[in-house]
Amino acid sequence: MLKSLTLLVALLPSLLLAQSSVWKVSKGEQSLYIGGTCHVLRSTDYPLPTEFDRAYAAADTLVFEIDPAAAQDPNFAMQLLAKASYTDGRTLKTVLSPEAYAALAAQGTQSGLPIELLNTLKPGMVMMMLTMQELTKAGVSEEGVDMHYHARGVKDGKSVRSLETPEFQIDLVTSMGEGIENELVLYGLEDLSHMKELFNELIGAWRSGDVDQIEALFIADMVDYPELYSKLLVDRNQRWIPQIEAYLKTPEIEFVLVGAAHAAGEDGILALLKAQGYTIEQL
Repeated sequence: MLKSLTLLVALLPSLLLAQSSVWKVSKGEQSLYIGGTCHVLRSTDYPLPTEFDRAYAAADTLVFEIDPAAAQDPNFAMQLLAKASYTDGRTLKTVLSPEAYAALAAQGTQSGLPIELLNTLKPGMVMMMLTMQELTKAGVSEEGVDMHYHARGVKDGKSVRSLETPEFQIDLVTSMGEGIENELVLYGLEDLSHMKELFNELIGAWRSGDVDQIEALFIADMVDYPELYSKLLVDRNQRWIPQIEAYLKTPEIEFVLVGAAHAAGEDGILALLKAQGYTIEQL
């Protein structure tokens, strides 16, 4: 899944620049910072790249996909679970093909989440639970970049904003894969089979700001599922651009923290902002 290395001579300059997943976006006197994040990390992934601290120090306001305080509210978890459960008599066994159901049941056993405990949940929620279970087994037990800077921001008195509401994110998870449930499960299970290696590659690409590698790891395969790709990335990126442009018109400096995959590819927010005439500078 990784792109081939270019000639060493072509690679050296980018290594010397010590790039990161932080970008300064500007047009004239207007500017803000965008940070591509990992939502969960391992203890060994700290300290974070210093470029994140530079952007944080320069920022008056932190902008997240969703307000982390709202995501930690017990009501959020209750609403998510309620909406992620079938209430009309359907189950995973009736929704999925025999092949997808058998593969999911096998993964559930391997992950320590028996299919009997998952059968009334919608596929999007099940895949999220299995992913978190496998990440935990791979040593991913720390809060990610978003929660790290949210805690610091609250302590330092910075303003906090969000691009999406808790209700939107609940709908995103619970409706994920509607109409393509088999494809969602089989696609997700492919990644679970080598989660530790995949996470190692993701962290390497994230720390160096290698958006081409991030695209290769997560987007290149997802485009084969256009409905999923649009719902998870394209549509959200496009909705965020007017909000980011509005932030660029304020006198304050914002640090916008979103999942690293949103920064990558021709449909990513960096490409969309560049097309609008903004200058993108990688820190």
